[in-house]
Amino acid sequence: MKFFRVGCALLGLGVALSVAHAQSGASSLDIANLREDVNLLTQRLGDLQIRVEQLERENADLKNQTGTAAQTYATVAQLNDAVAELNRTVKAATDETKAETLAKVSVQLEKLAKQTQAAIDALAKGQATRPAVTPPSFTDDYPKEGFSYTVQKGDTLAGIAKKNHASLRDITNANKIVDPTRLMVGQTLFIPQPEAPKN
Repeated sequence: MKFFRVGCALLGLGVALSVAHAQSGASSLDIANLREDVNLLTQRLGDLQIRVEQLERENADLKNQTGTAAQTYATVAQLNDAVAELNRTVKAATDETKAETLAKVSVQLEKLAKQTQAAIDALAKGQATRPAVTPPSFTDDYPKEGFSYTVQKGDTLAGIAKKNHASLRDITNANKIVDPTRLMVGQTLFIPQPEAPKN
């Protein structure tokens, strides 16, 4: 019974390792390697089962020949050794699989770190080579008299200047407009008007 429970635990461990690797994004090659390891352990389990059956036959023969319990205890000790060897094999396979997984994760992390650093370097290089944008300068040499105008749908700055007989430059300076193409409907502009000539 002990041997059967150990075999079931071994098969359960193989399935659990396959599922864990599948969930962690392991490649199909990794899963195939795990399956091969489980198959090898299963084969080893079969070999041990044959050995246990031989020991049980030898135990039965010894019982028939001598009728003493001492030989039975020696055979049970051999069976315990076989089970302990199987446990050591399973533990070694598990430890090896963990080490391989950690090594693969480490390689992936190192690769990701290099890609991230390369992206940061490229971004920094792009910012260093980008020409500096000079903000526009505005002057105060526009008429201080005028009126307010609310931007309508379809208005352009040039159209507003023409419609109100005002200077495009004066409207731009008075309202400090950085980008004349980005007027918003409902925006209020000050339209400078030169003083009417005195008669």
